[in-house]
Amino acid sequence: MSARSIVHLMYHEIELPGRPMCQSELGYVRYIVSEADFRAQLQWLQSAGWRGMSVPEALKYPDGLGVAITFDDGCETDLLTTAPLFKAAAFNATFYITVGFLGKPGYLSTDELRSLSDWGFDIGCHSMTHAYLSDLDLKGLRRELIEPKLRLEQITGQAVEHFSCPGGRWDRRVAELAREAGYKSVATSRNFANSIRTDPFSLGRVAVMRDTPLSVFQRICRGGGLWQRQVADLTRATAKKLMGNTGYDALRGLLLSRGKTANG
Repeated sequence: MSARSIVHLMYHEIELPGRPMCQSELGYVRYIVSEADFRAQLQWLQSAGWRGMSVPEALKYPDGLGVAITFDDGCETDLLTTAPLFKAAAFNATFYITVGFLGKPGYLSTDELRSLSDWGFDIGCHSMTHAYLSDLDLKGLRRELIEPKLRLEQITGQAVEHFSCPGGRWDRRVAELAREAGYKSVATSRNFANSIRTDPFSLGRVAVMRDTPLSVFQRICRGGGLWQRQVADLTRATAKKLMGNTGYDALRGLLLSRGKTANG
């Protein structure tokens, strides 16, 4: 990875001992990192001299070791757990919020979201309802990109300029509408490091998973082994195109369920 390439890390909820997760579905749980693992990842970044950045900071491609840290959905642990840890480490991050989740059990309230913003963290948009954008017509896309942006700006009093696609479902229409709406970037779930040559309306992000060992996390931050993930990206994209999003999700749920039964 070149000095001017930066990996954008993608997180979701942080699992706290004794606290139920926002969702129990297996496809969701596999993206949830335990508090202990998350602390270990931050400690390594600090000790190794890495900088944790928000998306707008990372898009300036500063010199030195650094990763962009992003969280999707707007879980309450964003404020309870991650924000204090980031403050202690002098890290920044971007929190992509799904507006329709605000106030639901396990998710941020509007007051908590305002507090997160007031702490100085970048607030991005993760749509209104977490719909798959590639399934929507233009009217539906406007509802998912424009309305939540305005709502988040009303809550925080700050400009919301960065968007992430639910489920990584991106297409050129999303990029075009996001640009028209005043966003400065759109994040996908494709596994590549971003550089000054990357289209900011089609940014790559690498998911940190529940079973990601610290050694693999370190490699991800350095941009190592991403080609293997890109092969998996291509396989998934082909399956989604052939089966549609609904069919693909059904098959994934079945395979995850069988895997749990086999391992249980």
